[in-house]
Amino acid sequence: MLSDAIRSELRAIVGEKNCLDRQEALVAYSYDATPMQQALPDVVVMPQTTQEVQKVVQVAARHQIPIVTRGAGSNLCGGTVPVGGGIVLTLHRMNQIVEIDEQNLTITVQPGVRTVDIHQAVEARGLFYPPDPGSMVISTIGGNIALNSGGLRGLKYGTTKDYVLGLEAVLPNGEVIRTGGKLMKDVAGYDLTKLLVGSEGTLAIITEAILKLIPKPTTQRVMLAMYADMEQAARSVSDIIANRIIPGTLEFLDQGTIRVVEDFKQIGLPTDVAAILLIGQDGEAELVDRDMERIAAICQKNQAVQIKVATTPEEAEEVMTARRSALAALSRMRPTTILEDATVPRAQIAPMVAAIQEITNRFGLNICTFGHAGDGNLHPTCMTDARNHEEIERVEHAFEEIFAAAIDLGGTITGEHGVGIVKAPYLEWKVGAAGIEVMKGIKHAFDPHNLLNPGKMFAKESRNRVVVNRA
Repeated sequence: MLSDAIRSELRAIVGEKNCLDRQEALVAYSYDATPMQQALPDVVVMPQTTQEVQKVVQVAARHQIPIVTRGAGSNLCGGTVPVGGGIVLTLHRMNQIVEIDEQNLTITVQPGVRTVDIHQAVEARGLFYPPDPGSMVISTIGGNIALNSGGLRGLKYGTTKDYVLGLEAVLPNGEVIRTGGKLMKDVAGYDLTKLLVGSEGTLAIITEAILKLIPKPTTQRVMLAMYADMEQAARSVSDIIANRIIPGTLEFLDQGTIRVVEDFKQIGLPTDVAAILLIGQDGEAELVDRDMERIAAICQKNQAVQIKVATTPEEAEEVMTARRSALAALSRMRPTTILEDATVPRAQIAPMVAAIQEITNRFGLNICTFGHAGDGNLHPTCMTDARNHEEIERVEHAFEEIFAAAIDLGGTITGEHGVGIVKAPYLEWKVGAAGIEVMKGIKHAFDPHNLLNPGKMFAKESRNRVVVNRA
């Protein structure tokens, strides 16, 4: 429990109305989008400037109070659940676009700016910020940076880390550092910018970011390819890339997801096919047309039963919106929805989907799979009920086997959601004991008193590695 004196210090920094400690406010900030993870903070603090963040951190450092930095709370790994109590530092008031620099093709933003607002601001000037996580209409750029968010355009354009040029951040001792800048080249010392991207709020608190922009593509087209067999869809993905075509979007939905999304959005998706590839391309009109013709031919060669090309921008947007609504659609099925993000080399998509289906059947669960086929990032999603403890135990064992299958196929336990609480017991499976120790050393160098987002990334005890014979 924080003393009245400490609470008074915090109120003096951010103002009475921006320092919350009533029970209803604490409950509202005790959880994020991750199911079955919740813990009460002692106080919620809402700063508006870097200087206010700095002063709050100095108070926390002086009194050894944990701080959990929060954006929109849309993460799916328990990353903003305050498991150690203390201060939840929510940055939604730091929501200003500081500058759009058209000469250097950069945008400078505070961490509370929504991703979609960045898209709209730069596209109005003929520029483009490609990262587009599924939660982009609510997620903030600070959270995107903390988790190195991906999205539908990751295959062609990369992820958040590829667009962060510089950062302003407050260290756990209250000092402010600036990394990088409006530079395409900078090898002065360790790359602290890239180190902070994806660090899940465990190393520093990001208070400003300089992001790289590119020219906005002049033309965008979208098609759907439907398949009676998952293997044919996966082979199409491999063949498209092997033919040196890099689509702007290359998404996958299995039959279960297709049926639920169609019931939700009603855009005319066929519900009797085994898989759908959603394929988009952008760029100069002539190149886009040529690529889409070549992609259609590859899909036909791999026995696509139907190919449908969106004929208007509105129709294309409707299809993309339907894909982005997959989680919302699946969440309607049962009280609890657990969305994961096992990732494999794209050549292993078919074996991975087959493994997920076998595990699903063996544990008697309802798991649908969709995701980013172009970069191998799949989202097995389980519809369950947290009140059914026996079923939840089966869900946990099933996802353990799914993570193990991904690693066996050369993949990883998380491609874009992060480690947080829920993946921490499995991190050693991916990086090994030596890798864990290196990461802990980095954490200690930044945060020797473990004040920033404690209880995340590193589990108190790693799970024993699951070994399943699927021969």
